[in-house]
Order: sequence, then C-alpha cells, then structure tokens
Amino acid sequence: MSVGLIGLLDDIAAIAKVAAASLDDVASQAAKAGAKAAGVVIDDTAVTPGYVIGFEPKRELPIVGKIAAGSLRNKMLILLPAALVLSYFLPWTITPLLMLGGAYLCYEGVEKVLEAVMPHQAHQHEAELGTVSLNAQSVEDEKVASAIKTDFILSAEIMAITLAALPVESIWKQALVLAVVAIGITVAVYGVVALIVKADDVGVALARSDRASAMGRALGRGIVRSMPVLLKILSVVGTAAMIWVGGGIILHGVEVYGPPAIHHAVKAAAEAVAHAFPPLAAILEWTVEAAISGVIGLLVGAVSIPVVGFVFAPAWKSLKRFLPRREKTPAQ
Repeated sequence: MSVGLIGLLDDIAAIAKVAAASLDDVASQAAKAGAKAAGVVIDDTAVTPGYVIGFEPKRELPIVGKIAAGSLRNKMLILLPAALVLSYFLPWTITPLLMLGGAYLCYEGVEKVLEAVMPHQAHQHEAELGTVSLNAQSVEDEKVASAIKTDFILSAEIMAITLAALPVESIWKQALVLAVVAIGITVAVYGVVALIVKADDVGVALARSDRASAMGRALGRGIVRSMPVLLKILSVVGTAAMIWVGGGIILHGVEVYGPPAIHHAVKAAAEAVAHAFPPLAAILEWTVEAAISGVIGLLVGAVSIPVVGFVFAPAWKSLKRFLPRREKTPAQ
C-alpha cells in the first residue's frame, strides 16, 4: 500500500512538472509574441485617450472601462477563434482582411486630420454618414463604439502578429497563448489609458492636499498644467499612429500581392538612408519605412473619404430603409 502511494505521488509530481513546464512555455511564447506586437500596442495606447477627451471627469473611467470591455470581447470572442479558424482553413484570407482593416484605420486617421484642419467639412461629412449626435448620452455611445471599432482593427493586427510569431503547436496551445496575450495587452493598454486620463485629477488632489509638502503641491500643479499639453500630443500621436499603422498594413499586403518592385524600392530607399549614417542605421531604416507607410496611409485615407461619402454612405442609407427601425427613447 505504501509503495503504491509513493508511486502515485511520483506520478502526480511528474504530471505537475509537465504542467508547470507547459505553463512556462506558454508564458514564454506569449511574452515573445506579444513583444513583436509592441508597436501596435503603443499605437493603441496613444489612440484611446482621444476618445475620452471632452467628457466630464466622472465619466472618464466608465468610458475607459466600456472600451476595455469591448476590446476584450473583440479579442477573446471574435478575433481569437477567427484567427485560429482562418489560419488552419483559410490562411490566404488573413492578409486581405487585414488590408481592409488597414484601409479603415487610414480613413479614421485622415478623417481626424480633416476635422482638425477643416472642421466644417468634417462635420458635413459626418452628417452625410448620419453619425452626428446632439445629446450627451448618444455622443458618449458613439465615442465608445468608434473606439471599439478602431481597437478591433488594432487588436486584429496584434493577434495576427502574435499568431505569426508562434511555432507550429497544437491548436489548444496556440489558443492559450493568444488568450494570455489578449488579456495581458488589454490590461496593460487600458491600465495606462486610465492613468493618463485621471492624472489631472491626481494632480489637483495633490496640489490641494494639506498633508503634501510644498514640493508635492508644486508637483501636483505641474501635473495639472502639463496634462492638456500631454493629451494634445497623444491626440496627434494617436492620429498619426492610425495612419502609419494602416499604411503599414496596406504596404505589407502590397508586398504579398503586388509587384516585387514596390517592396524592393521601399527597402532600397531605407537602406540607402541607413548607409549614409551608419551609427544610426537601424533607427533611420525604420524611420524611412515608417514614413513611407505614413504617406501610403494618407493617400489611402484621402481616397477613402470621398468613396465612403459618395458610395458607401448612400448605399447604407438605402439599405436602412429595409431594416426594422428602432423606437427612440425620450432621452434620444
């Protein structure tokens, strides 16, 4: 009996070691794959605060929470199973779908540029799409919905990069790694976003605190004064990031399906600049490729604005006539 018990304990210990090794492997793969998507994660972090600017302080964290919940649903319930199914059964569809998502990011980014440069034309464009709202609740809902749609594209890119970085494994192990990356990135991104949007409140509390030292109150005042500038910078960076990431996705698709000359021309331009300044070769090569992606993103976005306004918007309005109408509440 004792020998059997010892043997059973040995088996349990062996199983535990295998499980621990498997979990370590999953964590290691998730960390490596997630690191490859770091650029898109940074873009996601820069884009999101722009959707919260302009609301009352008491609504900031709830809005961030809504966007985070939508982001997690995107990753776990839609993108994770879709990525696994497509990679196993229809791998050729992934790049075209990502290109469509990239075009949407370019459209969103250029639309924000249009809003900043020509607000009247941007408002008119939104009116054509039927997206301009007049009451506070619908504006918040639209901001959240728009943020979740943008996050969907960025999350799709993150999941695709993660999946591409994984070695050939069982579908269950790949699913587990993707889930770890999805949860980890969502918590990290929206945790940072929450800190950014509430930093001014922390600064006010610190500046008014009787318990804080003179240096602490000065720090609080500095935070309050600097936050509008930081949020403006993040808004600009977020818009540029949408255009850059979208253009990069389009460029990658062109490299896959387009003539090889385009890929060679981009590489040749980046390498030529890098060779001119060897100490900064890696940085300059990345900068040139990013700049070309940005130019492509601007062009795609500029073309998509009239296409959406004159083709998709009228088609959508015609389609809505055949859809059941939702009764409006008094608040609407």
